[in-house]
Amino acid sequence: MNDTLLQPEEHVLSTLERDGSRRWLKPRLSRGQWLTRRRIVAYLLIFIFTAIPFVKFGGKPLLLLDIPARQFIFVGYIFLPNDMLLLAILLVSALLAIFLATALFGRVWCGWACPQTVYMEFLYRPIERLFDGTLGRGGAAKTKRPAWIVALKYPVYLVASFYLANTFLAYFVGVDRLWQWVHQSPWQHPVPFLIVAFVTIAMMVDFCYFREQVCILMCPYGRFQSVLLDPSSLIVSYDQQRGEPRGKVLKAPAGEALPIVGTAPPRGDCVDCGLCVVTCPTGIDIRNGLQMECINCTQCIDACNAVMDKLSRAPNLIRYSNQRRDQGQPLSLLRPRPVIYGTLLTLLAVVFVFLLATKLPFDAVIVRESGAPFTLADSEGRIRNLAQLIVTNRSERPLSLQVEAVDNPEVITRVRERDLRLEPQEKCTFHLEIVAPRAMFRDGNLDLVLRIALDERTSREIPFRMIGPRL
Repeated sequence: MNDTLLQPEEHVLSTLERDGSRRWLKPRLSRGQWLTRRRIVAYLLIFIFTAIPFVKFGGKPLLLLDIPARQFIFVGYIFLPNDMLLLAILLVSALLAIFLATALFGRVWCGWACPQTVYMEFLYRPIERLFDGTLGRGGAAKTKRPAWIVALKYPVYLVASFYLANTFLAYFVGVDRLWQWVHQSPWQHPVPFLIVAFVTIAMMVDFCYFREQVCILMCPYGRFQSVLLDPSSLIVSYDQQRGEPRGKVLKAPAGEALPIVGTAPPRGDCVDCGLCVVTCPTGIDIRNGLQMECINCTQCIDACNAVMDKLSRAPNLIRYSNQRRDQGQPLSLLRPRPVIYGTLLTLLAVVFVFLLATKLPFDAVIVRESGAPFTLADSEGRIRNLAQLIVTNRSERPLSLQVEAVDNPEVITRVRERDLRLEPQEKCTFHLEIVAPRAMFRDGNLDLVLRIALDERTSREIPFRMIGPRL
């Protein structure tokens, strides 16, 4: 049956064999300056991810996504459900920042900061290489190790995944509550325990089985790359003019270098050693040009530079470049995409800061009470409307508020239960009684503006329509 099918000339995907079976990758570790830089960045990011739940700012967590309490704490500021505009601006700004970074620096997020890459390449693969006997060099093991030794990596994976899952949960519940749960039976907090178990299992499946498939098949960002990049975006690129045609070349004598300019050797600098392929964590050949699977991890740069150094040739046959440079065209500093992304990002930042700076220490909403739309307040025929005043104290101190009708001294407003006083971070619903003379109504309506004031300079004005009888 296989003889009747059209056979592909090459791999359809870098992780698939020609017969469609999974091609398991064990990339070789290529040491160099780029790997050193990525290690510094990766371990710094892991440290930051682990440390953030423990950091306090102004007595509050630096970052806390408290879903049950419906609040989001970021750098000491508490975002509540009625701050959806601010949160939307934050999310859109984050997306635009990724778009801008991609337009300028290519897939720098994928290769340098994405949790999938950071943990796969700098936590799980080192563990795997330790038990496979390839620590420090990677690739396939030269000698087969006992199966029980290789299998020991999975309990270590489990411990690492369990720790990361608990750290992930700390972003939603805080380290203090998490520490209490750790010392209690799971039956006392089944939902958080199930969340940790689910995240742990998901990470085990991801880093034990899916691995680079997440970047190639599951993550949409790789497919967005084709529309986010422009010819001037920074990418990892192979210098075809210098490297082609490929072929074996003689090594230059010690202390000398083969000529490159003018009297060029009959073959290019690429000796077709294949190290750029075997070191790639997604299994691609960078010499085939820009590809969706490339995550800009720079391992091919380090591998190629090591070969060029041994051959006494100039480095950076594979290097950070862009398509305009590769085609011999001048670079353009002012390009539409970075300018548009940068302008929108700046505008959103200005709007966000303005809204945040002008935010009052309390929020207030007025809704009409259910029941009769109006009643007679007294024998003089004044009309009474009932409403609910929902107030949220956003500050860290008690607040005493007052409510009055703007420019309508004849309108009486009073709270039926108690004074408008709220404790820090308290949200209360007050029953408001609004009374106005019958003569002020027109066609059964009276439009008012109610002012809820903390002091003379801090107040919030809310329109309210009173309903009365038609005269």
